[in-house]
Amino acid sequence: MYDCRGADPRNRFLVDRLWPRGVSKAEAPFEEWLRDIAPTPGLRKWYSHQVEKYPEFAARYRAELSSGEPARLVRRLRELSAANHVVLLTATKDLEHSSAAVIRDQLQSL
Repeated sequence: MYDCRGADPRNRFLVDRLWPRGVSKAEAPFEEWLRDIAPTPGLRKWYSHQVEKYPEFAARYRAELSSGEPARLVRRLRELSAANHVVLLTATKDLEHSSAAVIRDQLQSL
């Protein structure tokens, strides 16, 4: 499911809205599930991992990340990443066209 080798578990964060299949909550290989940073269900369903929609998905998702709880979580991850290596975990197969890629770009943009 995840490739977490070598990363400190205290710096791993699941950034999906849905809990990944086959992963026990008791043995989760990450520190925290940041469910509220994930795209809203409506945006996730609209995108449906159709690569041709990715540019529009990324723009809409960046807008979601700019306010409320998602914005607070982005700020928190940015602060953590300034001092430590942070690993964003997702169950998606296409990392470059995922919500995790948008979050990564947001963290690296400042």
